[in-house]
Amino acid sequence: MDTKLISKKDLLQRYGISYGALYRWKRKGLIPEDWFIKTATETGQETFFVEETICARIEQILSRGENTSLDDLAATLVPDESEPRLRIVTSSGEKTFLWEEIRGIYAENGSEREEITQRIAALFERKG
Repeated sequence: MDTKLISKKDLLQRYGISYGALYRWKRKGLIPEDWFIKTATETGQETFFVEETICARIEQILSRGENTSLDDLAATLVPDESEPRLRIVTSSGEKTFLWEEIRGIYAENGSEREEITQRIAALFERKG
């Protein structure tokens, strides 16, 4: 499955939102830091997002009722820091997943593939 990315510029244009609004939502925790994928391009560094994920979140934010503050919305969208999570760190950034969202983790090398979800789950069980 290929992950489709959308540039920050295209995202702002698509939803008619300002740069300031996007970063205000980031400060409030509505858009996690690890969703901002910084990539070197011919014209310098640009920011991209996983299109499906960011668009769903922007639509949630924009559809909130007028009586719902950003703080109230953040309280419902921002995960509890005590929740178990898996953080993947790569040379191009990092991504965090709530453990309850994980369906499978696989280590692959050429044609070899090993499912390692249960080995990692055991680490959570020892800490809990």
